[in-house]
Amino acid sequence: MLTEWKVRPLEEVYPFVFLDAIHYKVKEDGRYISKAFYTVLGVRVDGKKEILGLYLNESEGAKFWLQVLTDLSNRGVKDILIASVDGLKGFPEAINSVFPETEVQLCIVHQIRNSLKYIGSANQKPFAKELKKVYQAFTKEEAKIELNQLEEKWGKRYPIVFGSWRNKWDNLSVYFKYPADIRKVIYTTNIIESVHRQFRKLTKTKGAFPNDNSLLKLLFMGIRNAEKKWTMPIRNWSLTISQLAIHFEGRLDKALDL
Repeated sequence: MLTEWKVRPLEEVYPFVFLDAIHYKVKEDGRYISKAFYTVLGVRVDGKKEILGLYLNESEGAKFWLQVLTDLSNRGVKDILIASVDGLKGFPEAINSVFPETEVQLCIVHQIRNSLKYIGSANQKPFAKELKKVYQAFTKEEAKIELNQLEEKWGKRYPIVFGSWRNKWDNLSVYFKYPADIRKVIYTTNIIESVHRQFRKLTKTKGAFPNDNSLLKLLFMGIRNAEKKWTMPIRNWSLTISQLAIHFEGRLDKALDL
């Protein structure tokens, strides 16, 4: 059943796709090594969630994500409107090499967490409070102004943080162009991290796995359990899909039978 599920044909168009990885210890050649388990979650045109694929590799990297995306394409996916991912270097380029029209939103929550790692503990709370003015702004222009002001205050002390925001700004700020309902869906990868939390509940009693297949089978069971609960479209889907049809003119027509 798992084998058939992994190679099943997929829909041609997904409005949203979320990509993230979780790590496990797996035995290989007599020793336990850490492997990245790649999860791809899509939201179909009917607004319902679906796990598109499961993949295992020794490490998380944009090169392997390229293989994952190529697999999705080979299984019938022709278009992804918006992909939400973490800040892994080269990730947006890997996505656009397979799906050139896809807009890639980097997870704001991941970016905030990574930024706070480089902020002194005494300054983390005030910095985090002021950073909210950037990512909770109403427009991209307002967010840019707030980021400039934040850098004026903290930039000399924490240049690596602002270098990261500047380098990734194009992909961090994609969500500003959309209405609130779309923003809530794409600005973070929480939707897929909630799936990973379910995986951790299933695997918490196991420190490591004897082989890849034993891990995949257990996680596949977790996916089946999750999918039983995914009977309804995500919140305000009728409005969301209507807005997407306007923003991505023509790209949803066939899928929506317009």
